[in-house]
Amino acid sequence: MARRIEVTGAGGVRLAAWEFGDPPKGEPARLVPDQSAPRDRPRRDRRLAAAQEPRGVPPEPCLRVIDPNAPAQPAPAGRETAPAPPATGTPDTPGVLLLHGLMGRASHWASTARWLSARFRAVALDQRGHGQSEKPADGAYTREAYIADAEAAIEQLGLGPALLVGHAMGALTAWQLAARRPDLVSGLIILDMRASALGAASQREWADWFRAWPVPFATLADVRKWFGEDDPWVERPHRARGEFYAEVMREAQDGWYPVFDPEQMLTSREAWVLDAHWEELAQVRCPSLVVRGLDGELGRAEAQEMVRVLPRGQYAEVADAGHLVHYDRPEGWRAAIEPFLAQVLTDRTG
Repeated sequence: MARRIEVTGAGGVRLAAWEFGDPPKGEPARLVPDQSAPRDRPRRDRRLAAAQEPRGVPPEPCLRVIDPNAPAQPAPAGRETAPAPPATGTPDTPGVLLLHGLMGRASHWASTARWLSARFRAVALDQRGHGQSEKPADGAYTREAYIADAEAAIEQLGLGPALLVGHAMGALTAWQLAARRPDLVSGLIILDMRASALGAASQREWADWFRAWPVPFATLADVRKWFGEDDPWVERPHRARGEFYAEVMREAQDGWYPVFDPEQMLTSREAWVLDAHWEELAQVRCPSLVVRGLDGELGRAEAQEMVRVLPRGQYAEVADAGHLVHYDRPEGWRAAIEPFLAQVLTDRTG
């Protein structure tokens, strides 16, 4: 079971946070007003829908059960809905905020979050431009905006001081927030994110990769096959990669498209790939764990240097895992972080 909670991010951007764990006995699945958005369709479909919808007549409201795996459908302008009630918890339950990577979504953390919910109040955030959060065409996709959104989620949901768990870009956001707001963060897990600059050539390669996507995909099976087997940018095909990308697709009349705007993803990525981030890493004062997959993007030498730079850094690695460690090898991932979680909980109670 996952419960959606509305968060207001930097600049008023609407963000979808998801609290994972079984609801109290007797509590029914929560229904919220439908937030389906014509603007989430391809431009041609949006024009057709606008022409067919009677002007000046709002659509009839309907209800739906929140599903974090459903295609992202943010509320359009002029059709606002009341925010969900705040998530409930107890002062004795430590909070966890999970931040996905570029192009990811909160549901990618579902397995981890449900496992954590036995000991923590686990919340995963659809970051701006991703999942079911708002994707403003003129919005800010800067480091400052992503950090401010994570800060807002912790404060508005009462999670702090929270354990931050981030994958890739989400890990960078996590350690930058930990450096700036140590009062909000009790611990930090960095999953497969480099601290060194990747450079302009890397950004150009990503732009070329996006242009190579054969969108629209005819079926989700085609999505899984292309990303899991046929993607020419990948050296080692992997089925889990196809499943990962199938979760970030939505269906339109002519096929399947990503729930995000690739140009917004490139803008988000450009905000960090040209710079190194060692200085902020050195400012993190809480216990920190750097985790990598043996076949991931973070090399062992750089990971160990990150551990050295972190004032309270530790290291773990997961065998037979690539970049999507938590998604690809959930059992190995849980085993790698379990000792650190026990330490964080001991520090809290001690």
